[in-house]
Amino acid sequence: MRAFAHERQLTGLDHARLSSLLNSSRTSLPASLADTAREVIDTADIVDSTAIAPTVVTMRTRARLRRPGGDELEVVLCYPEEANAAEGRISVLSPLGLSLLGATAGQTIEWQGPDGEVHRAQIDQIVFQPEAEGDYLS
Repeated sequence: MRAFAHERQLTGLDHARLSSLLNSSRTSLPASLADTAREVIDTADIVDSTAIAPTVVTMRTRARLRRPGGDELEVVLCYPEEANAAEGRISVLSPLGLSLLGATAGQTIEWQGPDGEVHRAQIDQIVFQPEAEGDYLS
């Protein structure tokens, strides 16, 4: 069974940067998380930054999530060195970050939290996506 049931799209720039990050000797991830990250990156459809739909979660996208029961959470997908969970900045190399990467508004995502529980949320809205604002280099 694949770790992710939905198809994903990544911009060429996100794909290149994330591939480089995973291949970096500075990146130390548990083997299962590293394998999941490689699977996401290797199986995603690569799309030019100027052609990516504004509903796709790319790097530095701000998204509003709705959990079962109605709780809302607003997060920004970022690189590990920018992550700060208390401020809603979620590392792309975390379980939540990997489930967000390349997903689209309206999809339900799942991830395993630090508590070992499987969490679920729907991507309610893309609040900000750099490419939709003409920023193709962030």
